[in-house]
Amino acid sequence: MLRYQELCQYARKFLALTGYTVQEFEALLPHFQVEFENHVAAYRLDGKKRTKRRYSEYKNSPLPTVADKLLFILIYLKQGSVQEAHATLFGMHQPDANQWIHLLHPLLNRALAALGELPAREMAEFAARFEPSAKEKAEELVFFHDGTERPVVRPKDKELQKLYYSGKKKLHALKNIVLSHANCKVMFLSRTCEAKKHDKKAADQAGYQVPAGSTLYQDTGFQGFSLVGVTIIQPKKKPRGQELTEAEKENNRAISKIRVRIEHVIGGVKRYRIVKDKLRNWKENFRDQVMETCCGLHNFRLNFRPWHYLTI
Repeated sequence: MLRYQELCQYARKFLALTGYTVQEFEALLPHFQVEFENHVAAYRLDGKKRTKRRYSEYKNSPLPTVADKLLFILIYLKQGSVQEAHATLFGMHQPDANQWIHLLHPLLNRALAALGELPAREMAEFAARFEPSAKEKAEELVFFHDGTERPVVRPKDKELQKLYYSGKKKLHALKNIVLSHANCKVMFLSRTCEAKKHDKKAADQAGYQVPAGSTLYQDTGFQGFSLVGVTIIQPKKKPRGQELTEAEKENNRAISKIRVRIEHVIGGVKRYRIVKDKLRNWKENFRDQVMETCCGLHNFRLNFRPWHYLTI
């Protein structure tokens, strides 16, 4: 059975299993502990309201400490394994693993929210975050956005099959629009939608707006997308039946070298295989919330391991 006190002795293995170094894990742990203790003070593990008994770890608990509980949920998100396999790692049965997953995942989400690391989901929240940035220099207000897809199990219903089918990936998937700042943190995450929806349409429906005077980098999937007072930079699309000039190709390459930052951001989020591999969990709202959680984990990690790029 996996235990935190044993696994933390092996730094390389710990990083591979959780996506976090021991230092990062221990920085997140106190905030997760606060959320866990607040929850069990009011609710039982089965979700019912607590009336008489105070919470205490039961004898032979497979997750005896709060550190073990955080380890449990981080490994589940990082590895994206089936619950039967995940239960075996921690010496429990699959129904118990399922109960712990759906108890601990929202608590991890709340801990990241308390730290301010979750991306905004609504325009009002996003605007509030950048209110102090209005005085910044224009060149510091650089943003990137792109759509990303996550595969899901093929729906049985024919209409849902058409809705979730991605012609780009040739599979059934979900889609989110990710908006990042130049520091590579995810600042805004659109609501999860069907993969059939075009990137531009999904961005229009998300309705986000970056501060006036900003620069926004995007790819040709957002052709026609614009924001008031914002400079949009994207590669030039090749005209049908024609070729781009060498100068246009060179300019596209220069833009791509900068815009690749958003691809690195999405790759950072998808270190967690729960949002990279085929998602099997059908619990209501889980598919949307788990993407939000993985963005928050990515943002928190950058506080310890920031990415360095040449000045834009």
